[in-house]
Amino acid sequence: MPHTCAVPLRWADMDLLGHVNNVTYLDYLAQARAAFLADLGAGSGRVTGHRIDFAAPLVFGRRPVLVDTWVSDVDGAELRLAHLVRDEAPSGSVTHLRAETTVVLDDAPDHSLRARLEDLRDEPLAWREVRGERRPGRHHLALSVRGSDLGADGLVRDDAVVEFFQESRILYFMDLHERGQDWGRVVVARTDVGLLAPVRPRAAAYDVQAWVAHVGQKSFVVRSELRDPDAGDAVLATGLVVLVGFDLDTQRPVALTDPQRERLRAELA
Repeated sequence: MPHTCAVPLRWADMDLLGHVNNVTYLDYLAQARAAFLADLGAGSGRVTGHRIDFAAPLVFGRRPVLVDTWVSDVDGAELRLAHLVRDEAPSGSVTHLRAETTVVLDDAPDHSLRARLEDLRDEPLAWREVRGERRPGRHHLALSVRGSDLGADGLVRDDAVVEFFQESRILYFMDLHERGQDWGRVVVARTDVGLLAPVRPRAAAYDVQAWVAHVGQKSFVVRSELRDPDAGDAVLATGLVVLVGFDLDTQRPVALTDPQRERLRAELA
């Protein structure tokens, strides 16, 4: 049976579309993860990756959102945690997000903790492979770390890295079209993040690269990398997002506009 954590919503969680911002969901997962590990007596750990599928928009309301957490795999000190973010509305249950988070515990679980983890183990979530090849970055953002990006350990938090990729992606899109062009709205449908090495605070900027990796009729894929120019351009984190055309009136996915699709496909050349 999964562990369930109730997370109250905040008005500041909303984006310009009136939905919970995709990065804010990581706060919900972090709160649920901390409660899960605390109840187990497992201590703390370092997040090394996320895979997130945004199933339905979540809007502000008085009810807390519910985050279900269970163990999908255990390998030494590495845990894979599955999450469902859901709302129990009077009309029925709605799943807003599915996620898998990889956590490396500070201390490897002893026999007793491993037994408890196995009791909470259940089937992993199924994930569809995302198309999109790796290629040289088409957009570069020199990004400086802020104090608010840091966690209690003094390193950049996982959700801050996701925000870095979001910042780079938005500026990239601003370079792809001009004000007044037929450039439809898009929402994030999927996010994958790999945290390959600690990102430390410093005065020098990091290089956040982004490029269009695949374009379809209704969606497209953007890949990102966080690189350290002072360490031989080492890749510290990788990101992938699937963005889908979205109609604000119907709150439904729609095809990309023709100018939008043509401009994005030009980035594949």
